[in-house]
Amino acid sequence: MEGFLEESRLKLSSLVSDLFGLSGKAMLHALASGERDPERIAALARGRLRATPEQLTDALRAAPALVPVRRQILQLFLQRLELIDAQREALAKHAAEALREHQDAITRLAETPGLGIDSAQQIVAEIGPRAAKFDSPGQLASWVGCCPGREESADVSKSDRSPKGNRQMRRILNQAANAAVKAKGSVFQDAYRRLAPRSGHAKAIWAVAHKLCRIVWKILHEAVSYQERGHSPDPKTVKRRIDKMIRHLRGLGYQVQPSA
Repeated sequence: MEGFLEESRLKLSSLVSDLFGLSGKAMLHALASGERDPERIAALARGRLRATPEQLTDALRAAPALVPVRRQILQLFLQRLELIDAQREALAKHAAEALREHQDAITRLAETPGLGIDSAQQIVAEIGPRAAKFDSPGQLASWVGCCPGREESADVSKSDRSPKGNRQMRRILNQAANAAVKAKGSVFQDAYRRLAPRSGHAKAIWAVAHKLCRIVWKILHEAVSYQERGHSPDPKTVKRRIDKMIRHLRGLGYQVQPSA
């Protein structure tokens, strides 16, 4: 989609980080439907876009020159996107139904910064609702491959690279770590800020992923809930996250009652 827009001299992707978000879709549908006025298309932007209406109008200045065949191609792109979204939603509901008996474990995992309902479901599918095959968090970290390696010769460490492990879990934890370090006041953000200046981004993220892995084991193996040990998070941020989780769970067919 970005390539198509660039070829059409529409610089929308340079200003809209999520082309398929609420604002991006509204503007793309307007273009595909034949709208030619850049200002009217830019006025469809909603939400928290940082770009000003003037910047969006400038990025869309080639809209009047978009020929009918390219508008039709754009419409086909959007129809394909709608089909993919519908298929993903159907598969997500099938996965949720298969994991329904483990709703409690999934919900407790999803409360952890960086994780969500989707990643929690994937983790439970990979290691089970109690991580019963692993007697300690170190065993799980070793199986995942997110613990520091130790390649030594004559008592000299040659490499601290993590060993190979479960690719699916490594991907999930890496993505979760990148999200967790953005959670204001969390222990993960504190750890990243402490490690990144001397170790660099990649190693700091992997250290956070290792920490997340050990927390995942504790939550599942000991059937406990996540408790933040960092600074006190913003209550409004916490409420927004809880509300989002509840909507997501209900959308998948789970029965959720907000706690008082």
